[in-house]
Amino acid sequence: MISALSTLQPRQLLTQVLNFALVLSTAFMLWKGLSVVTDSPSPIVVVLSGSMEPAFQRGDLLFLWNRGVETQIGEVVVYNVKGKDIPIVHRVVRRFGGGGQPLRLLTKGDNNLADDTELYAKGQDYLTRSEDIIGSVVGYVPFVGYVTIVLSEHPWLKKVLLGIMGVMVVLQRE
Repeated sequence: MISALSTLQPRQLLTQVLNFALVLSTAFMLWKGLSVVTDSPSPIVVVLSGSMEPAFQRGDLLFLWNRGVETQIGEVVVYNVKGKDIPIVHRVVRRFGGGGQPLRLLTKGDNNLADDTELYAKGQDYLTRSEDIIGSVVGYVPFVGYVTIVLSEHPWLKKVLLGIMGVMVVLQRE
């Protein structure tokens, strides 16, 4: 592998590194473009727990939409708790306000016994639609996101895969 790198001319090596950077920047631009179109900071999320079974299983990939949504009872939303970075996927069980007043929501996992008030930030009894909700679920692909779960549970595997991808791109000859 290292001998293959040493046989590359500097111009070839630079071309391969730039190709790798192009792939990464393209993926980033697609993600940001999707974020703008959906009006969601995270337009695609992975279900991390079994709290929404049987509707969604752990590892399901969810597609979100956050434009012009008047959230209704029974709708599945993804929200962030203030001070935590992990998105939570749960169903709206009650709503307050709307129209001229700020829309406030109470959520609950389908597989949970109680509502989510214990999950919310300290002193928070409901979610504010405009501040806490990342988006409403509009579609999903079963189990595709399980790769993300495996990579987050085993961080060393992520580094190994990125290294292998980088070496493959550099060693690829056109």
